[in-house]
Amino acid sequence: MRGARMAMAVLVVGGVISGCGPGPTLQAATAELQKDMQRLETDDVFKNPLKKLKIVERPDKDLPCDKGKFERVLRATADYERKTPDVDGHLDLAQTLMDNTLSRVLHYKMTYDLSQTDWKDARLVEGRKEVPGITVKVIVVPESPTWRLVAKTDCLPRS
Repeated sequence: MRGARMAMAVLVVGGVISGCGPGPTLQAATAELQKDMQRLETDDVFKNPLKKLKIVERPDKDLPCDKGKFERVLRATADYERKTPDVDGHLDLAQTLMDNTLSRVLHYKMTYDLSQTDWKDARLVEGRKEVPGITVKVIVVPESPTWRLVAKTDCLPRS
């Protein structure tokens, strides 16, 4: 009996140290996505009524995405008042503001595509939280609404 307990202790400690164990769950990813939505709503930038933040889809429904797996989705739009007549300058400012919000306030690891600086009609902002498994994409356009955000959990089991 003592040997069985010792073996179990070694397995548990080994699993914790190696990071093995169950992967991300929909429950954990959903909780984080809901926190992201609340952080966005209470952020100094987006609580300003001029930004016209609108939560289009709340992450409160399990959406089937694979056999026995589900995802949650957050969709939001917001506006950025044009400060310059130059479309390229407007897109640059709006993109930078969204990059900063996603990385500093919502703690996403951002990916950058420098070729976008030549795009005159839109920009794409992308970020990821590996744990618990959430990807965010924001299309930045010159017309209203300036930001069109979609954040999704990975396709995950419920438990």
